Amino acid sequence: MISVIIVDDHTIVRKGIQQLLEDTDDIRIEGEACRASEMFKKLEEGPFDVILLDISLPGRSGVETLKQLKETYPDIPVLILSMYPEEQYALRVMKSGASGYLTKESAPDEMVHAIRTVARGKKYISTSLAEALAEHFDGYTEKPGYKNLSDREFEVLKRIASGQPLTEIADQLSLSVKTISTYRSRILNKIGLKNNSDIVRYAMNHRLLNN
Repeated sequence: MISVIIVDDHTIVRKGIQQLLEDTDDIRIEGEACRASEMFKKLEEGPFDVILLDISLPGRSGVETLKQLKETYPDIPVLILSMYPEEQYALRVMKSGASGYLTKESAPDEMVHAIRTVARGKKYISTSLAEALAEHFDGYTEKPGYKNLSDREFEVLKRIASGQPLTEIADQLSLSVKTISTYRSRILNKIGLKNNSDIVRYAMNHRLLNN
């Protein structure tokens, strides 16, 4: 039996996945959490075979949560569940230790297959993600500027684009305003932008904002 913990801040998503997996004979939801701190507490209480992790938990970067997970529980496969298209986050999370990446629009059968795949110690890679990985290692393929950003810079870009002031971003990421300003400057330089308005337009054009 594959024991799964679902980590998502939306109750309706957790319940929906639970109902979906009730029809399987070999997968059971043994734990739920709505934020990272609750997840780590539950991981201490009992063993799990697979972690189904939402990339957008409140108040914390999903990529950072993933990295901490792999440092603390390196043997538990993490299957990322996200509302963002694969081209935005999949490569980043796979490089950070995720065993697979699913969008929330994925077919139910695909989720079941992905959970079974990572539980066997394998990577779950969709056809579109396989193509993205191939392009990543192709030195002649030109990639969008945002893909040259570090994980932290990418997180700051998305928060600025969503309208959050630097002070709020600094507070949520537990960093100083000066540090966030430094990240902002790096973002502008790397992508070739001039100000926050450019960041907003750039994020909209590249579909980096939540739907």
